[in-house]
This record gives sequence, C-alpha cells and structure tokens, in this order.
Amino acid sequence: MHPHPEPEQTPNAEQLNSDCRCSSLNRAALRRELNRLDGNGDLYRMIAKERPNLFAESAVFIDQACLDQQLAIIAALERVIALPAYQQQVLRYAPDAARFLTKAHGVFLGYDFHLSADGPKLIEINSNAGGAMINALLISAQNSCCEIVGNQQPGTIKLSGQDTQPAETLFIDMFYREWSAERGLVAPLRSIAIVDEDPENQYLWPEFLLFKHLFEQQKIETVICDPEALNYRDGALWHGDLQIDLVYNRLTDFGLESLECQALREAYLAGAAVLTPHPRNHALYADKRNLVWLGNDDFLRTIGVDEHTRTLLREGIAHTVLVDAQNADWFWAERKQLFFKPAKGYGSKAAYRGDKLTRRVFEDILQHDYVAQTLVKPSERHLDAGELKLDLRHYVYQGQTQLLCARLYQGQTTNFRTPGGGFAQVVVIP
Repeated sequence: MHPHPEPEQTPNAEQLNSDCRCSSLNRAALRRELNRLDGNGDLYRMIAKERPNLFAESAVFIDQACLDQQLAIIAALERVIALPAYQQQVLRYAPDAARFLTKAHGVFLGYDFHLSADGPKLIEINSNAGGAMINALLISAQNSCCEIVGNQQPGTIKLSGQDTQPAETLFIDMFYREWSAERGLVAPLRSIAIVDEDPENQYLWPEFLLFKHLFEQQKIETVICDPEALNYRDGALWHGDLQIDLVYNRLTDFGLESLECQALREAYLAGAAVLTPHPRNHALYADKRNLVWLGNDDFLRTIGVDEHTRTLLREGIAHTVLVDAQNADWFWAERKQLFFKPAKGYGSKAAYRGDKLTRRVFEDILQHDYVAQTLVKPSERHLDAGELKLDLRHYVYQGQTQLLCARLYQGQTTNFRTPGGGFAQVVVIP
C-alpha cells in the first residue's frame, strides 16, 4: 500500500483570483428560474441577452480574515453614524428633507470596498444601492466550486452570528420591518410603489420586475412608476386609484428637491406614506463629504469615539478630503494620486481619476462640491476575458450584511460594459 499523499494546502484568495478560470454560473438554471418567475422568457431576454455584461460567469475569492476586517469596518462606521454629534455635523450640508425624523432605517445601503495590499479600504457608501435582487437570483444559479475550496456554492456566505436564510427572505423581512417601524404591527402592508425616474429605461429595470414579483408573492399590490405618476391628496399618496402604503425609493434625487418629486416629498413629510430609503438615510450615510469626517481622527476624538473604532476607520477608509479652490495648486500637483468624486454623486457619474484629468474638467470640479480620495488600486481577477479589476459590495440593513457580491470591470469605474465583467458571486476561503 502506498501512503496517502499529504493534502495540498488550500491556495489563498489572491492565487485563486489569479489562476482559477472556472465558470461557476449555470445558465440553464438561471433560465429555468427566470422562466419560472415570468413564464414567457422576457426576463431572461432582458437580463441575459440585452444586458450581457450585467453579471460575470466566474466567482471571486476573498480570505476570511479580509471579510472579517470589512465587517469590523462596517460595524465601526455604524457606531459613529449613530452618534448625535456626527449627525449634527453632516446634516449641516444636507437638504431640508433630511432633517425630517423618521423611524424607518433605510433599505439597501451599499458599502463598497477595494482590496489594497494593506487590507480592505472603504471607498464609498451608497444609499439605495442597486443590484441586490439580481445577485440573489445569481446565487441560486451557481455551480459549486471544486474540492480545493470545499465545494462551496459561490454567494452562499455564512456570516458569524447570523442564520443563513435566502437573500429574498431577508429582503422581504426588511421591507416589513421598515413598515412596522413606522406603522406598528397592526396595520397590514397592502401596496408598494417602486419609484424611479423613467423606470423602464433604467439599466436595472429587470431588477424592478424581480422586486415586483417578490412583493406580489406576499399579496402586496405593486406598481413601478415615475415620481410624476404619484399624487398626494386627501392625506394619502396615490397612484391612480391605488393608495400607496410604502415607496421603495430608487431615485437619485436624494433630497426629493425636484418638481417631479413634489407629491412624493409632500406625502413623505406629512407621514402619509413610508419612504425607504429616505433623504435622511442618504444624508447620514452616502453624501461623499461624510467620509471626510468618518476618517478624521481629530474630529472623531472630539465627539468621543473610542480609540479602537478610530483606528479601524483611519486604516479602513480611503483617505478623503474636501476639494477646496483655495488649494487648487496642491490638488493639481497631487492629482495623479487622487480620485475626484462629486459630493452627491452616484454610479460613478462625473467621477474622475486624477491622472486622466484635463485642466478644463479640473476647473469645473473647483466650481462644485467635490471630494478627493487617495487612489486605492483595486485588486484583480484574471480570466480568459482579460485582467479585470474588482471591488466588493456589502448590502447592509441596520448594520448587518445581508448579501455580499463583487463587481468586475475594466476602465476607471464599475460600468457593466466590460465583456466577462459585471456582478460576480463571492467565495470565502477559510
């Protein structure tokens, strides 16, 4: 008899991201699931055919220690954001509607990380982060990985202290929790409006249809509409003859300041409909200027934040400063090490890598509210399609990560235009 060879050591995440070429996506399973939802192939056509770069075929690998670090950074951020002194600071530059106190917490915060050589760095927090339902769908259509990583199914991540429930179960429970926070446990949730500007022409329109299906499975009447299709009358919010109980807000007018959002704003401020996420949620979490304060050790010490939390945030947030026209010469000289983002930006719009900046664009940046962030080079996933950059997104509710995904891309920012790129499921290496 020959002795068994010693088991080979499990490769680390960096090696797997470099060497693994496996395709984990099961397209047949994806098609079956989408056809089960709509029965006519429209969803499959929209998601798999018309948006071919919405999701990647391959998984992304991270080490458990790296995940634990990200969870610790998120917990530290949540502790600081809950402090009245922090809230007072950031509400100074928030729109009026953000001062309205609400009991709803806000669904789908997106905490986005780059994995640098010296650990994960938070690059931004987004309110109403898109893609959660798309990723929940993709998790159910993954083949298990090989024995090297313990036959794990990409996307099914066990977070310490949490039950592993399907993401869809967590999501529907979250909307009920938002409703009961505002209305108590007695009033039934009967109707939801998913609201975005010109929703049918949004890139994530198929996701709105997936949410509609999720809500309707719970016997909640659901409409998808533009904010202008809503009316505020008789102390209630209406879509035609349907009274709207809750609005799932996908708008990027975060303060509801435009004329198109007037009815929604009035209904929200009158407490006539539950809105989630809401202007206060964006103001406390997602205004890019907030990272200046969240990473500022002196400010955090002044408002009484403990040393452990301060260290986590100092080391875990990409260094961010306000762009100030008085220091224009310094910003121009240092631009190649910086990334410029509009304070109220979203989805990489009007964001610029400093080494690509023209003088004309730089002069324009100086006229607006921008932050400059130390450039954190993203890590990479090597696939047959080429070398793709990756970032990680945690979908978070009340401090808990509900779903973790990666996004693969080429170019300056995540763009869903890269062949082989898009949302990717994550495998955690113990």
